Amino acid sequence: MTVSRASRPSTLRALFVSSRPISWVNTAYPFAAAYLLGSGVGVAGGGGFSLAAFLVGVVYFLVPYNLAMYGINDVFDYESDLRNPRKGGVEGALLDKSVHRATLWAVVVTNVPFLLVLVLLGGPWSWLALAVSVFAVVAYSAPGLRFKEKPFLDSITSSTHFVSPALYGLALAGGQWTGQLVAVCIAFFVWGIASHAFGAVQDVLADRAGGIGSVATVIGARATVRLAFVAYLVAGVALLFSAFPGPIAAVVVVPYALNVLPWWNLTDAGAEAANAGWKRFLWINYLAGFIVTMALIGFAFTH
Repeated sequence: MTVSRASRPSTLRALFVSSRPISWVNTAYPFAAAYLLGSGVGVAGGGGFSLAAFLVGVVYFLVPYNLAMYGINDVFDYESDLRNPRKGGVEGALLDKSVHRATLWAVVVTNVPFLLVLVLLGGPWSWLALAVSVFAVVAYSAPGLRFKEKPFLDSITSSTHFVSPALYGLALAGGQWTGQLVAVCIAFFVWGIASHAFGAVQDVLADRAGGIGSVATVIGARATVRLAFVAYLVAGVALLFSAFPGPIAAVVVVPYALNVLPWWNLTDAGAEAANAGWKRFLWINYLAGFIVTMALIGFAFTH
């Protein structure tokens, strides 16, 4: 199945939609916050602030990184996306086959220059963090790896997509690791696992029809919702072990946990109903981002 030539969007528009603009901030923000803290604010303060490194990193994790993460996915998930009713909007592009090659070339052209500059600006630890981040992006969807089809590894890899920019920001800034900082990273990572798992619930039927495995297709919608709920609570507990005002930020997990709770007994047959919760999740991210920002400001003024 392909879209008729008359109805095909322009290549630039297709690339824009494929990069998921609504989610750009989800990767740029962790890098920016971690870099600012790691470069000289609070107990994580390290090697000093570089405006060039900050701007290049923010721009990279804002657009090219997301184009790579979602564009590669849209190309190689095309057959299953055809069976997925929620594809074709802010929740995921349905890329016509005519733009698949252009998408992959765009990923290379937009990512490689930034990666080269970031390598030149960093050192061994930042190189390692960046390598892990880029590998996770490619491995999630690319043929031969397809981590997204390996249950549980899919959620771990997806979480890495969002946590690794923060780890890279800390490494690039020369930030110093503390027990409290580790607690924050663990909380963020577990939150990412929970979010991916819940997101996979709505696609159970489409993924099974397309022959794609996921944590949700293996353990079922009900068990996955409950896993996400528990993981959100674990993330909140982990934040309690961070430095003040980190524990206050533990409240951000509450709306996420409440958001999945209505689907506690969801059946596989009705799994698509969880899409309503996923749409709320996208907006809860902005509320959580505001709370986390306030906590970071408090952290900066108290350390």
